[in-house]
Amino acid sequence: MLQLPLLPLLHCLGCSAWLLLLAGPIASSASPADDSARRGDSSSSGSDEVQRQPHDSSYGTFASEFYDLRYLSEEGYPFPTAPPVDPFAKIKVDDCGKTKGCFRYGKPGCTAETCDYFLSYRMIGADVEFELSADTDGWVAVGFSSDKKMGGDDVMACVHDDNGRVRIQHFYNVGQWAKEIQRNPARDEEGIFENNRVTCRFKRPVNVPRDETIVDLHLSWYYLFAWGPAIQGSITRHDIDSPPTSERVVSIYKYEDIFMPSAAYQTFSSPFCLLLIVALTFYLLMGTP
Repeated sequence: MLQLPLLPLLHCLGCSAWLLLLAGPIASSASPADDSARRGDSSSSGSDEVQRQPHDSSYGTFASEFYDLRYLSEEGYPFPTAPPVDPFAKIKVDDCGKTKGCFRYGKPGCTAETCDYFLSYRMIGADVEFELSADTDGWVAVGFSSDKKMGGDDVMACVHDDNGRVRIQHFYNVGQWAKEIQRNPARDEEGIFENNRVTCRFKRPVNVPRDETIVDLHLSWYYLFAWGPAIQGSITRHDIDSPPTSERVVSIYKYEDIFMPSAAYQTFSSPFCLLLIVALTFYLLMGTP
């Protein structure tokens, strides 16, 4: 059997391939049958091109218009922006004693924006909505207690941190010390720090699973009111030595509007002070004997 060297054979095959590539166009252009076939179909192919041309043109126009409308404007290339954030709704004191219960501590006739301390509560379905506000740059809180003393109390606090945010935190009073509890029953939280006041709003379930640090709000409790400064988002001792408390246990199903005068106004409202003022006035009017 005749055996050819491999390299010359590959060389010959490569040459043949080049010859076929070069001969293909020449043969096709030189073929009379192909030329006549192309001339015979020129009318149909031309009509196809005429039909396709408007389609190509209209598609390009559509793409250009879509690009201009979608991406271009007089201001340039618009970018998506974050949705607007609803501002904090002001606390309405006109509803106090009607559709919600309120506690005010401070100057007589004060509002949620002027009281030293303000608290409101109302039922919303299976939740209680609380609104708190105090004249402080740190924190404002309410505690639920079985007595009027600190110790063993469930506390909800609104804390103004160093980033300007107001966060709702859960604490449990161990004696005179508040320990933060990671299990936080608050939801739908919102808060604001404005005009040197911390104001917040949140909801909390009425009924909760049995837990030492979270009380059931369908029961009546004494309410402890407190506020004070914060250091790096952590609460410190309250502003006054004896923070105000509710005079009696509070039921969330009973809406009252209770005012408690601050220390600056308690002096002139005490019975002894009023009696002294009356006696002094009578003495001055009657004169000395």
